[in-house]
Amino acid sequence: MAEHQDADFEMEAGGDAGASTTYPMQCSALRKNGFVVIKNRPCKIVDMSTSKTGKHGHAKVHLVALDIFTGKKLEDLSPSTHNMDVPVVRRQEYTLIDISDDGFLSLMTADGDLKDDVKLPDGEVGEKINKLFKEEEKETLVTVQTAMGEEAAIDAKEGTK
Repeated sequence: MAEHQDADFEMEAGGDAGASTTYPMQCSALRKNGFVVIKNRPCKIVDMSTSKTGKHGHAKVHLVALDIFTGKKLEDLSPSTHNMDVPVVRRQEYTLIDISDDGFLSLMTADGDLKDDVKLPDGEVGEKINKLFKEEEKETLVTVQTAMGEEAAIDAKEGTK
């Protein structure tokens, strides 16, 4: 028994100080608007349907999801009893200090630490950040979403001074 416990410990000790980027969940327990990993990408489920049990056993779950970083549509078909990975998704708000010439956001955490590795996103969110910060010169709060080692600014709003 002790040998088995040691093997478990060694397996968990590697990587990100024990913090995993995903966790398993039975396919039938997944829900619309929840998260799932499809083709090794963190996705938000936009539609799912379950087929009846067939001649050879398990009901199948058809998942339609959007990549949370690229917006690309991905689909998967899995037996309802199988486990699928669910990404650990974190959202955190930062105060925008500056936007560098090369398109990176200079953000400050609630603790006063600086974070300079988030790129100004393309499209609507990027335009919203630029408008609030540069044109209107408002205090800007940027929401950064993190999952599976990737992060992106996904929203911005006016802060209160």
